[in-house]
Amino acid sequence: MPFHSHGFDGMKPITRANHPPRVRVPDDDRPLVAPIHQTVKFEFDDTAETLRLLHGEREGYWYSRSGNPTTRALELLLAELQGRDECIVTGSGVAAVSVSLLALLKQGDHVLCFVETYGPTRWLIRRLLQRFGVAHTMLSIEDHAGIERTLRERPTRLVWFESPTNPMLKIADVEFIVGAAHAHGALAVLDNTFAGFHTHGGFAVDLYVHSLTKYASGHGDVLGGAIIGSRELVGRMRHDANTLGPSLDPHAAFLIQRGMKTYHLRRDAQVRNAQHIAEALAGDARIARVHYPGLASHPGHALAARQMSDFGSIVTVDVAGTAAQATTFADSLSLFALTASLGSTESLVLSPPLLASRDFSAAEQAIAAVSETTVRLSIGVEDADDLVADLRAALDAAFG
Repeated sequence: MPFHSHGFDGMKPITRANHPPRVRVPDDDRPLVAPIHQTVKFEFDDTAETLRLLHGEREGYWYSRSGNPTTRALELLLAELQGRDECIVTGSGVAAVSVSLLALLKQGDHVLCFVETYGPTRWLIRRLLQRFGVAHTMLSIEDHAGIERTLRERPTRLVWFESPTNPMLKIADVEFIVGAAHAHGALAVLDNTFAGFHTHGGFAVDLYVHSLTKYASGHGDVLGGAIIGSRELVGRMRHDANTLGPSLDPHAAFLIQRGMKTYHLRRDAQVRNAQHIAEALAGDARIARVHYPGLASHPGHALAARQMSDFGSIVTVDVAGTAAQATTFADSLSLFALTASLGSTESLVLSPPLLASRDFSAAEQAIAAVSETTVRLSIGVEDADDLVADLRAALDAAFG
């Protein structure tokens, strides 16, 4: 039987299936939610316009590893929320760390970093970069004299720090660290994941790094990272980022954008819950110490109140018992998922064995202050009284 195109303009079905009709939305008819540009490739009408894009003579997109409208919308949003001009989004938080370190450092450079730093970041600086001739000095975030001495005695390319620190929630003096770095010609890079996009933007930090997996996504269903800074600095990094290839998928970018719509609402609820839980646990004799900057007893409370927009949603506790009791406490929780990460709508917990750092010397372990009874709680948006009841029931199980 002969084939009849029936509106296919002479194309066979297999051809039409791969070249479907284009649907154009009128300029005055806009979707309320931005569409996902789930495509790797973009095309122009001719080679001349393609070359103009590749030579930087016009706007547009060519290949999604280099740029995509969906990921670009997320970059612009995050940069504005952090109070900066430019942003690169990546496929994970660690990818953002890796790109930043690799783009900013070269053989012979020196990095000042701190014991109270995310484990994979420590590994990248102490192991990977060291293999390529990048040296480092690692101090305590509280060692102001050591920071000044190191920067004075050794030319330093960048100072990498975070605040509040993970998991003990020490508060770095951002103004002091940034000022000291700049006084000695170093860049100041802040992993701002715990504090959030609404915090620390008023300081002269050169580069902010975030794991979008946490509070930005907020629902534990997508990985992502962000590098935020000035247009000049981030612009110099973009070609390296493009070549290294840690691209954020457009659909992941869409999910993170959707999460950001409730970012402030979730954050407010989580912080309120965290304050309530910290105060409740501080009055329980089975908890030796509560680490939460919202408590007046926290050593960094006044500093946190001065430089942060809120006190965060992480509550870390030292259980007043044995290591086995601390682990039983974590294992007995019902509303807290025993799993990695933080910032989800669900509450999460990490038990002492899961917090242990195997790359520390005895002296570094003492600085880190993570003990065999330390438990980290990431507080979600559940009812605060329900969470407190769950915590007390787990303490009952641990202490018999």
